[in-house]
Amino acid sequence: MCRWLAYSGTSVLLADLLYKPEHSLIDQSLHSRMGVETTNGDGFGVGWYGPEAQEPAVIRDTGPAWNNRNLREIAAHVRSPLFFAHVRASTGTAVQQTNCHPFRHGRWMWMHNGAIADFHRLRRDLSLAIDPSLYSQLEGSTDSEVMFYLAVTLGLDQDAPGAVARMAGTVERIGRREGVRDPLQMTVAVSDGERLWTFRYSSLRASRSLFYSSRADTIRALHPDLNFLRGVSPDTRLVVSEPLGDLPGVWHEVPESSYGVVQPGADEFLPFAPVEA
Repeated sequence: MCRWLAYSGTSVLLADLLYKPEHSLIDQSLHSRMGVETTNGDGFGVGWYGPEAQEPAVIRDTGPAWNNRNLREIAAHVRSPLFFAHVRASTGTAVQQTNCHPFRHGRWMWMHNGAIADFHRLRRDLSLAIDPSLYSQLEGSTDSEVMFYLAVTLGLDQDAPGAVARMAGTVERIGRREGVRDPLQMTVAVSDGERLWTFRYSSLRASRSLFYSSRADTIRALHPDLNFLRGVSPDTRLVVSEPLGDLPGVWHEVPESSYGVVQPGADEFLPFAPVEA
């Protein structure tokens, strides 16, 4: 499948998180410990929100992240308070730039690890459930992008958790109608540039791995030698497919069938279940 990282908090250099940790996302692109595949080399993408732009910037490429010189250059010079990074292992769709995550629509970014089972059988009906005004914006051939535009269709602008629940319900309804017993497997990150929502769910109730970090002040107290954390706010958070290292007290597993929201003030974890659209 894939590995991803979502960051929200004080502006940091992308390189501080993409390259420097012991088990960074770049390391995971070659040596994943918890993914279905050890190697995630079928493309990568990074998306970030800047201080002035209305929409996030997104770069994507089809080559592996571990030897991309442009990614290393950009990561060493770009700071952001909210960014996504994703390394891809294809589940059957083509290795092409338009299939790399994160996906963008207006101010929204989306990335996904998992799959819609038997997507080739369900793709037509799922695509037809997307609002016709949005359909022309589909650029690639992945289940992940179809999920994103279904969520946009089903009210992402007004109610992000509700839209993702209705998207999941639509996938399960169409999948089971077509005889697919457990249609959906997903960990998802989605953001509007102010808040970050993360979801962990599968029809089988055995979802792919997902972890969140402790508060930055807690980590600083436990591990004062982590230099990049010295200037960040206490509510800085990371959500990752697998931990960026083995430091005790830093990482916590996201509960099965739940979603979290990282936002100014109090973060939340709440139960997640699909909803019939």
